[in-house]
Amino acid sequence: MIGSRPIAISMGDPAGVGPELIAQVFRLRPDWSSRCVVVADLAVMRRATALTGGLLALAPLEHWQQAAGLPPRCLPLLALPPMAELPPLGQVSAVAGRAAHAAIERATQAVLQGEAAALVTAPIHKGAWHAAGVAYPGHTELLQALTAAHLGLRSEQVPVRMMLSNAELHTVLVSIHVPLRAAIECVTQAQVLQTLHLTHRHFSEVLGRLHCRIAVAGLNPHAGEGGLFGREEIEHIAPAIKAARAAGIDAHGPFAPDTVFMRARRGEFDVVLAMYHDQGLIPVKYLGLEQGVNTTLGLPFVRTSPDHGTAFDLAGSGRADPSSFLAALEAALKAVST
Repeated sequence: MIGSRPIAISMGDPAGVGPELIAQVFRLRPDWSSRCVVVADLAVMRRATALTGGLLALAPLEHWQQAAGLPPRCLPLLALPPMAELPPLGQVSAVAGRAAHAAIERATQAVLQGEAAALVTAPIHKGAWHAAGVAYPGHTELLQALTAAHLGLRSEQVPVRMMLSNAELHTVLVSIHVPLRAAIECVTQAQVLQTLHLTHRHFSEVLGRLHCRIAVAGLNPHAGEGGLFGREEIEHIAPAIKAARAAGIDAHGPFAPDTVFMRARRGEFDVVLAMYHDQGLIPVKYLGLEQGVNTTLGLPFVRTSPDHGTAFDLAGSGRADPSSFLAALEAALKAVST
C-alpha cells in the first residue's frame, strides 16, 4: 500500500496467460495481498487460481481501501460485471476483448481518481480488441486517451512514449504502434525533442535519478554517414539533441544504431532513445523476456506491464513464466515509493 492506496492490476485478456500469471505472483508474494487489487471477472480468476494449483483465497472487495486489512495468501479482487460466458483459453474472441478493455478502463479510472497508486496491466490481445470494436491499437494509446478525457484535453495534449527495460538496458521509442513507413515520418525534430524531455522527466521525477545519460540512436545505417545514407540525422535528430542539451538534458548522439545499445549495456549511457518500435525493442527482448518491463512515460501516474503478450499457446498449461509480470509489479511499487 502507498498510504491507503493499492496498486491496481488489470487482468488482461481472459483467454491468455495474464490471469494465471497474476495468480502465480500472489502465490510467490503472499505479502502483496494487502498492497495490490486485481480488476477482473470473478469466474476468470477462479479458473486461473485452479489452473495454478489453488492455495489462494479470492477476496472480493467493495472498494479499494479494503485491501489494507487482508491477510496473506488472498487475492484481492474488484469484480467486473460477470460475462455471459467464460471465454475458452487460447482463442481470440470479442467476449474476451471486451472484458479486457473493461478491466483496463476501471483500473485506470481508479488511478486517475486517486483510489489506486499505480497501474500494472496484464497482456491484451489486439485481435480480440479489434473483434470487440475497441478502437485503440494497444494499452499505450488507450491509456493516453483515458487520461486526456479525464483531464479535459485532446489525446495529443498528453504525449506518451513506451520504454522497455531490464536489468541491462533501457530503451525509449520515438514512435510506437505504427507502420514502418509512418514511423519514419515521425522522426522530426519536435518528436525527438519531446521524447527526450519525457525520458529525462521520467528518470528524474519518477525514478529520482537526477543525472540521466541519454544516448540517441540514428534512423539510418551508420547514423546517416554524414548524409550519405539519409539526412534525418542532420535535419532532425541532431538539432533535437542540441535543443535538449540547451535545456539541461544530458543527451548524446546520434549514434550508429547497430552499436549504441552495446555501449549502453556496458554502462556508457543510462537509456537509449530509439527511432522506431523494432529498432528499440529487439535488443531488449534479445537479452531475455524474463525480467523485461514495459513502462509508459508521460502519464500522470505510473504504469508498467510485462514485456510479452497473451501467449495463447501456453494458456491453461501452467507453464507460463511469471518473472516479467513480477518485475513489472516490483517496478511499479518501487516507482511510487521513490
